[in-house]
Amino acid sequence: MRWRTGGWRGLSGFDKVDLSTRGTLYGLVWLAVVVQVLIALPQSVRGAAPAALIAGVIVLAVAQGVCGTMLTAGGLGRYLGRCTVDRRLVVAGAVSLVANVAAMLALARCAGIREFPELGYALSACVVPFSCAFVLIVPGWVSVLQQAAVSAGVCAAVGLLGGGGPQMTGAAFSTAFASGLMSVTTRMSAWTLGVMWKLREAREMETRLAVAEERLRFGRDMHDVLGRNLAVIALKSELAVELAQRGKPAAVDQMTEIMRIARASQQEMRDVVRGYREADLSTELVGARSVLRAAGIECAVESHDGHPLPAPVQSALGWVVREAATNVLRHGDPRHCTIRLRVSGDVVVLDVENDGTPQSAAGPGGSGLAGLRERLHSLDGSLDAGPAGKGLFRLTATVPLSRTVAAATATADRDRDKVPAPAPARATATAMPPAPREEPR
Repeated sequence: MRWRTGGWRGLSGFDKVDLSTRGTLYGLVWLAVVVQVLIALPQSVRGAAPAALIAGVIVLAVAQGVCGTMLTAGGLGRYLGRCTVDRRLVVAGAVSLVANVAAMLALARCAGIREFPELGYALSACVVPFSCAFVLIVPGWVSVLQQAAVSAGVCAAVGLLGGGGPQMTGAAFSTAFASGLMSVTTRMSAWTLGVMWKLREAREMETRLAVAEERLRFGRDMHDVLGRNLAVIALKSELAVELAQRGKPAAVDQMTEIMRIARASQQEMRDVVRGYREADLSTELVGARSVLRAAGIECAVESHDGHPLPAPVQSALGWVVREAATNVLRHGDPRHCTIRLRVSGDVVVLDVENDGTPQSAAGPGGSGLAGLRERLHSLDGSLDAGPAGKGLFRLTATVPLSRTVAAATATADRDRDKVPAPAPARATATAMPPAPREEPR
C-alpha cells in the first residue's frame, strides 16, 4: 500500500477496503480494552479494591489487546489463505482471556459482587478480543462451542463468588451476546475482504491475459506483415545470384527490387508497432498477383463487382490474401494460382487455389493459419485449408456480412464514446509492381 507516499487518497479502492476492514476489527479489540479500563479506574477512586489489583486488571487488559490484535491479524491472513497462525499465539490469547476474566471477577468480589452493576459489561469486554480473532481461525461451529463454554464458565464463576440468579443470568447473557455479535461482525467483515481480494486477483489475471493476448496479436501481425516480404526477398535474391553468375544485367534490377521491398517492410513494421496498420484488400490482391507473377506463377484474380465491403471484412480478407500468397511461394512447386472473391447473399467467400501440392500436404497448419482463424473468428468467420484433389490446394475464408456490419457499428460507437480516434498514419503501398521479365532458369 502507498500509505506513506500518497496518504488515503493515494490508495487504491482495494487497499482502502483492506485498511478500513482491518482498522475496524482492531478497533473492536481496543474498544473492549478501553471499556475494561473505564470500569476498573472508578473502583480505585472509591477505594473498593486494592490499587495493585486495579493496576493488574489494567495491565492484563492492555496485554490482551496486544495479543488480540496480533491474533486478529493472523486470523485474517489465515481466513484469506495467505498465512498460518502460530499455535502459541492462540494459546497466549486463551490464557489472556482466562486471566482477564479472573482478574475482573476478583475486582468484582472486592467491590461487592451484588453492588457491582458493571459486571456484565466488564465480562463482555473481557471475552470480545479473543472471540473476534478465534472465529477467523476455526470453523463456525467450533467458535459457537467456545463462546457457549465461556458463557457457562462465567455464569458458574459468578455463582461461586456469591452472585445471585440475576447476576449469573446477566453475566451469561452479556458475554454470550457480546461475543456472538462481535464474532458475526468479524466473520462478515473478513468475508467481504476475501471477496475483494478475489476480485483483485481476478482483475490482475485479466490484466495478464490482456497483455498475453496483445503479445499474440503483435506476433501475429509481425508474421503476417514480414512473412511474404521475406519470402519474396529470398526468392529474388536467389534469382539475382543466378542472373549475376550468368552475367545478366537484369540482376541489378532484381537487387533494386529487393532493396525497395526491404524498405517497404521496414515501414510496415513501424506501422505495426505504432498500431496503425490495416491490410487493404484491393492492395493485397494487386500485390499478391504481382509477387506471384514475378516468381513465375501465373495468378488470376476474380473479384466481385458489387458494393464495397465493410472495412473490418476488407482488413481480415486482406490478411488472408497476404498469408495465402506467402504459403504459395513457400510450399510446393505451383505453376498456377487463382484467387476468387465473391459475395453470396450476406456471406463473403474468398478462395485461393493453387496447383503443385501433393495430396499428403494436409496438416494442422502453421502459426500463420492460426492467426488468420483468430482474425476471422472475431467476425464470426471461418477458415478452411487443405488439398482439393488432383494436386490442388485450396484455402477458403468465409465471413458473414450482417453480423460483421452490426459488430463494426457497435464497436465504432463504443470506441467513439470512450477514446478519440488516433491521427491517421502515413499510408504505405504494399502492392508490388511486376518485376522485369528475366530468362527462365
